[in-house]
Amino acid sequence: MALMLMGMGCDLVADDRTLLSRDGDAIMATCPPSIRGMIEARGIGILKAVPVEIAQVVLVVDLDQPMGDRLPHLRKTALLGVEIPLIGHIHQPHLAAAIVQILKAGWNQV
Repeated sequence: MALMLMGMGCDLVADDRTLLSRDGDAIMATCPPSIRGMIEARGIGILKAVPVEIAQVVLVVDLDQPMGDRLPHLRKTALLGVEIPLIGHIHQPHLAAAIVQILKAGWNQV
């Protein structure tokens, strides 16, 4: 998923392990130094990437939790005591594009 998002213009913070910290009401993500600038492409190997140092977490995507509803209600999860919007995995090819659109413009909830 991360490689697909990077191909759509998103930046890499971390792959596999991400360090989270709280800054007021914001959750910030950074990468452990040992894996900085690397991303795994399964079946291809470890690729180099130009990472960003730090980014605010504004959306959580749980790839282990399927989304069943066609138009689900807004869900949230708590990270370090801060509520963050949550979406689960959908078995549709537009998941990465939908994530990019949410990051760009948000969404209307029913």
